[in-house]
Amino acid sequence: MKLVHRSSEQGITTLTLDSPHNRNALSSRLVAELLEGLAEAAEDAGTRAVLLTHAGNTFCSGADLRETGTDGPQALVRLMRAVVELPKPVVARVNGHVRAGGLGLLGSCDISVAGEASSFAFTEARLGLAPAVISLPLLPRLDARAAARYYLTGERFGAAEAVRIGLVTAGEQDLGPVLDGLRRGSPQGLAESKALVTADVRRAFDRDTARLTELSARLFGSAEAREGMTAFLERREPEWTR
Repeated sequence: MKLVHRSSEQGITTLTLDSPHNRNALSSRLVAELLEGLAEAAEDAGTRAVLLTHAGNTFCSGADLRETGTDGPQALVRLMRAVVELPKPVVARVNGHVRAGGLGLLGSCDISVAGEASSFAFTEARLGLAPAVISLPLLPRLDARAAARYYLTGERFGAAEAVRIGLVTAGEQDLGPVLDGLRRGSPQGLAESKALVTADVRRAFDRDTARLTELSARLFGSAEAREGMTAFLERREPEWTR
């Protein structure tokens, strides 16, 4: 059974994350299928843009904490970079929860819209981790003061706040005009325009990938993070809160 479904209509290729059993977590299989879908869209002459959306009430919950022995940070970097460097615009449509690494995927998209059911949270610090590799696409785009608050506190916030701080482009009502505008763009015009607006993000990948991947791997391997992730899976408070 596929975890990422692909469909196309009027120049828009839609990739739908459909892994409800783990809240669309970034398992190795889901990442592989999403990379495959992006590559196919890039080669499709009829595709003007990619719409990334989700089944269920969660867009993406971040890393699959039940997977072990995988190159998690490196795989997430490959996925985010693939979105940023795709020569076609990628639009995210969110109407559900986004957490941790899912925010990196969201932040890699060129345009994003969020419905009223959406909620967002950087939960890493509560697990003994940090938003390391997801900072590559996010910090160049987020309001700095808001990033400090939400990185450190792990608070949940909604769609309106996500728009205010630069995490999301607009409300879900703007999706129609956005897609209509993208359909009218030429392949060359869209590719070169995307290159202009992603320049700072691509420089961040070139400059900081090795450092942040190393940081992420070190934190995931720490005793504190193991306690945080175990507590999360066991639905209990970690020892440092007692």
